[in-house]
Amino acid sequence: MTADRANAVRRIAFLGTGLMGAPMARRLLKAGFPVTVWNRDASKTEALATDGASLAATAADAARDADVVFTMLSDGNAVGQVLFEAGVAEVLRAGATVVDSSSIAPPIARDHAARLAELGVAHVDAPVSGGVVGAEAGALAIMAGGKAEVIAGLTDVFAALGRVTHVGPAGAGQVCKLANQQIVAITIGAVAEAMILVEAGGADRGRFRDAIRGGFAESRILDLHGARMVNRTFAPGGPSRLQLKDLDAIAAMADLLDLELPLTAVVRSEFRDFVTDGGGEKDHSALLLHLEKVNGREREKDQ
Repeated sequence: MTADRANAVRRIAFLGTGLMGAPMARRLLKAGFPVTVWNRDASKTEALATDGASLAATAADAARDADVVFTMLSDGNAVGQVLFEAGVAEVLRAGATVVDSSSIAPPIARDHAARLAELGVAHVDAPVSGGVVGAEAGALAIMAGGKAEVIAGLTDVFAALGRVTHVGPAGAGQVCKLANQQIVAITIGAVAEAMILVEAGGADRGRFRDAIRGGFAESRILDLHGARMVNRTFAPGGPSRLQLKDLDAIAAMADLLDLELPLTAVVRSEFRDFVTDGGGEKDHSALLLHLEKVNGREREKDQ
């Protein structure tokens, strides 16, 4: 059988079709892969049927006979529960591959890889960066941990989603995703503080953002999240509670490796206070609201 023919019939199961999972599943469908989808809240799979997806009542039903199983779930506990308690691992055939695009702790990813290997199932931890916009455009940055030959064999699958980089052995993808989230959180905090400073000093936030575009402070955070802060639109692309979850995982990893990460510790504390104060479902760019509150610069319409 030729490689092209094998790729044409490769069957994909996608478990978890929330903010990120749904557009990723659509990209795979548009690339011509047969995709079966499952989500704990079944209503989140219904729209995908119009894009050609098959709907499954259970995660195990979706994974049965699949060649590649994607998981895009909230945390490591959810991934473990679906894989090993909901029957997914039991129905996977030897030679199948699980691609976990969730953001979970590296030790959990390594444990999942070892347990699946005992069943003859390959595992790739492949968290992504780029948000909903990147998922919809097929422009995600994919950080893949696992065996090089397994990742190379999924080139056509990953191509539908974005740009994949093999970053090391099992768990390495999750380490890189945590480092990515570390940079994202600190940069969001920096942009938010700058927005407060320029307004307090009498400058216009929107024009400030325009003025520094193209300079050394340019970034995707300034571009996308800076615009959210200027326009005060905080519907979640990345909920603050998930940003805090990642920062907690970074803190645990730093403790394990005996590292001091002072900037990360400060921004983690700010996100924890914001989430505790009810901001968990707002976009992580809404950290601006917390920092405005700390500075006594809340706006009435945001309260």
